Amino acid sequence: MTLTHEAPVKPPEAEGNLLVVRNLQKYYPITRGFFRRVIGYVRAVDGVSFTIPEGKTLGLVGESGCGKTTTSRLILRAFDPTAGDIFFKDKNLGWVNIPELTSLQMKQIRRNMQMIFQDPYSSLNPRMTLLDIVGEPLAVNGVAQGEELRDRVAELLRVVGLRPEYLSRYPHAFSGGQRQRIGIARALALHPQLVVCDEPVSALDVSIQAQTLNLLQDLQAEFHLTYLFVAHDLSVVEHISDFVAVMYVGKLVEMAETEELFLHPLHPYTEALLASVPKPNPRLRSKRIVLQGEVADPSNPPTGCYFHPRCPYAIDRCKVEAPSLREIQPGHVASCHRAEELHLAGVPE
Repeated sequence: MTLTHEAPVKPPEAEGNLLVVRNLQKYYPITRGFFRRVIGYVRAVDGVSFTIPEGKTLGLVGESGCGKTTTSRLILRAFDPTAGDIFFKDKNLGWVNIPELTSLQMKQIRRNMQMIFQDPYSSLNPRMTLLDIVGEPLAVNGVAQGEELRDRVAELLRVVGLRPEYLSRYPHAFSGGQRQRIGIARALALHPQLVVCDEPVSALDVSIQAQTLNLLQDLQAEFHLTYLFVAHDLSVVEHISDFVAVMYVGKLVEMAETEELFLHPLHPYTEALLASVPKPNPRLRSKRIVLQGEVADPSNPPTGCYFHPRCPYAIDRCKVEAPSLREIQPGHVASCHRAEELHLAGVPE
């Protein structure tokens, strides 16, 4: 059955982009008492906006709990956003606004938006064979069945570097890296346009991480995939991403092309993250930045800039006035009152 959908007006940022996220919010209510009275909100995602060009990779980074995984699941509408727009250029329906779609329309859209999960052990059903796991998206969407389904699954396994003879095996027979390849094959089954990678290599050994990242890059080139790559390891993000967006307590604090952000950060939080990246040269000594205090509470954030209690460059203005995310240099945006005057340290080449 083909669903008809009247596409919304194209967002101004539509040119060359596959995904446009605008002012995305996700608030979780805090309740108290017998009648569950709402006394506040946890601002998990608080006004995030970004775009992803077709065929490119955006790395979304930040400390644990900053809202990056919630953002990725809002895009797939695993969660319903509190507010905001998520414009997606579907190859069949054109531009659509994800939060406005019905459940039937979302079923059609999800064929073109897939996810690679963080844990290769818990994301695969131990009672299903590889044929069942990888073939499930094809069977559920009525794309293939019977011998055709088996042939397509075998081809998907070849694409991700696994042998077709493994079709009848169960997940317990494979290593962590092989399991993640199975998850990648499942995500590619319907030939999606957008793949959300939720820390897909964080649970793997370093040597296996490199293999998986190289595989993702090869698949992107072969199938013209667009990635949203969620991670906390900046060395991994630098390897695979074309653009990097940095989140702190639900807000986007900086975004730029990867090389530009790593060499010339404009936000003090980004500088601190980059200082934690291990340097491969033992003769290169860099000053490690140790941030004081704790990460702000998203249910009770500080006034002004959320980062000011931990920022070594904070001034009085930072304590009372929230900075806006603005373009400081061409293609380089940051939310810091002192972005133009500070000279922050990046990662040397």
